[in-house]
Amino acid sequence: MANVEITESAQEYLKGLLDKQKDNEGIGIRMFVASPGTPQAETCIAYCRPGEEKEEDEKVELNGFSAWFEHRSLPYLEGAKVDYSADRMGGQLTIRAPNAKMPQVNDDSPLEDRVNYILFNEVNPGLASHGGNVSLVEITDDMYAILRFGGGCQGCGAVEVTLKNGVETALLDKLPELKGIRDVTDHTDRTNAYI
Repeated sequence: MANVEITESAQEYLKGLLDKQKDNEGIGIRMFVASPGTPQAETCIAYCRPGEEKEEDEKVELNGFSAWFEHRSLPYLEGAKVDYSADRMGGQLTIRAPNAKMPQVNDDSPLEDRVNYILFNEVNPGLASHGGNVSLVEITDDMYAILRFGGGCQGCGAVEVTLKNGVETALLDKLPELKGIRDVTDHTDRTNAYI
């Protein structure tokens, strides 16, 4: 069961937004965390039209509408609170998810989460000394991790060495199901390059 508190004022506000979606009978909300367990984690609430929910989502009936919680995001939504405060400017919906950025990875975690964990906890601290970072774009069907370098790594003359000897070695040693990595960064832009 999703351990997320959605206050009465937030439910009222969300119901008001959903009621304005006239052509979408049965519309609800879906809550998830994008890039969970990483510094870029973002907790999101989106409209969820009938049929857009996923089979593994957890459904909760709220005050006049349904909320679906992405199964993969549940550990990151633990202890989250959604609140609405009215003010002179109309009001503000706030989402506090204290666990969204916390790495919560084990051997059963999705491959994407395990790749992000290694990148943010083992690879990026080393790249940070050069003002660089690397992030996961996607994992392809043929099991390649597509990465994007940023900061001082973008356009750096040593990025090939970093990619092969550093990042790829770190990922493939710990995640043998990966076949390799690919870089989608435009290294012709040398604006912030370290070397």
